[in-house]
Parts: sequence; C-alpha cells; structure tokens
Amino acid sequence: MMSEFETYTAPPPPPSSTGPVSAEEKQWAMFGHLSTLLGLFTGGIGNIVGPLVIWLVKKDTMPFAGDQAKEALNFNITLLLIGVVLLVLTLVTFGIGAIVTMPLGLLLCVAWLVLTIIAAMKANEGVAYRYPFTLRLVK
Repeated sequence: MMSEFETYTAPPPPPSSTGPVSAEEKQWAMFGHLSTLLGLFTGGIGNIVGPLVIWLVKKDTMPFAGDQAKEALNFNITLLLIGVVLLVLTLVTFGIGAIVTMPLGLLLCVAWLVLTIIAAMKANEGVAYRYPFTLRLVK
C-alpha cells in the first residue's frame, strides 16, 4: 500500500525475451507512436485508431512494437479523457470556465506533441518509453 508521500512511477517495460530488438521492430514501434499524429488530419479519431491497429497487428509477432503501440494507445486515451473533462467544465460553466480550460487545453496539445516525438525517437533507438501521467487502461 502506498503512503501519501510516495511518488508514483510508471511500470517498467516488459523484459525483452527475444534478445536485441530488430531494426524492423524498432521501426514499427516508432510507427506506433507516430500514428497518433493521424489525429491531426482525422479530427482526433486517428489518435486512438493508429496505435490500436498497430498494437492489434503486431502484438503477437513483435512484442516491443506491440508494447510501444499499447503505450501510445493508453496515453492517447488518457488525453482524450482529460479533453472531455475540460470540455464538460467549459460547458457547465457556460463558457466562463474557458478562461482556465483553454490554456490547459493548449498546454495539453503541446505536451502531447512533444511527448509523442520523444517517444518515437526513443522507440527508434530500441528503448521502451513510458509516458508520464498515463492511465494504463489497455493491458
């Protein structure tokens, strides 16, 4: 049981049972993270669909790529939930809450872009990346 003074740390990535990660697996892991950028062109639905498709296709054949796509999926689901909460707060306050929710939404967008790029670069190096403040909903 965690005390109130302990900090939360992300779960460690799964151990690689196949040894070193192949170049193809690193590339698919990078695609798992970068596929979230499809949301910029699809009205936001690509943020979820891109990593979901890669995770479903590669999870059995490429464990590293599947793990990274699942991590990107969990991160984007978390951001979607936060975005919905910000939207509800704006609507409940009849738009007055936008004074707070708009800057938070902008900060969220910038953090999403920066963390996605960092994750893609780490995955391309063969390093399993864990996004901060992510709900691990897809196990």
